[in-house]
Amino acid sequence: METAKYKNKIKFLVLVVLLILLWYLGRFINIDTEALERSLNRFPFVYSGIIYVILYVVITFFVFFSKDIFWIAGAVAYGPYLSTLLIYIAEIINVLILFHIARYLGRNFVEHYLKKKSEELDDRLAKINFFWLLILRLVPLVPYRFLDLGAGLTKISFKRYFTAILLATPIRVLWVQYILSAVGKNIFSKPEVLAGYFLQNKALFFFSFIYFVLIIAVAFKLRHKD
Repeated sequence: METAKYKNKIKFLVLVVLLILLWYLGRFINIDTEALERSLNRFPFVYSGIIYVILYVVITFFVFFSKDIFWIAGAVAYGPYLSTLLIYIAEIINVLILFHIARYLGRNFVEHYLKKKSEELDDRLAKINFFWLLILRLVPLVPYRFLDLGAGLTKISFKRYFTAILLATPIRVLWVQYILSAVGKNIFSKPEVLAGYFLQNKALFFFSFIYFVLIIAVAFKLRHKD
């Protein structure tokens, strides 16, 4: 029994050290969006698509907040639909990796060292409504990486979580890629370009408005629950 507890502590420590290391190393990895776009355009789609997915999985694993760079480069290089497909594949791979890393290294520690109140929270998270799993993946309140790792630390069923990921991820990604393919990096530097694009595309503007209303509603709902 004591040996098992000791192993759980060691594995959880490995998880914490790994995350700190990834955060630290990520500070030294710089990605040039334009260079990435040029590199992808040198190859036929079959090969560049494979390269894109591999780079996406590897680099976003080390640099948690590099996802936006790949989304922009993908939108410019492949357009909204193909980039959505590639990002979807890469995100599925990321979920498989991050969820199971957290589940293997951290779940037993969390389960054995939670206080009674936290155990009740753990049970509630495990039984979370499937609709809320979809919403958490749809709205940008929690970064994908932290959501995947956090889910792995709880007792939530991987099958339920993975099903929600499969259904919700392409909706959010396609919406973002559709906009990025039109405005590209101007979405950050020239907000007026984005505003003009929305004015010319009323259907997209309406969908985006509903989406942001949903984000606000979910934020208030979660705050109320807390």
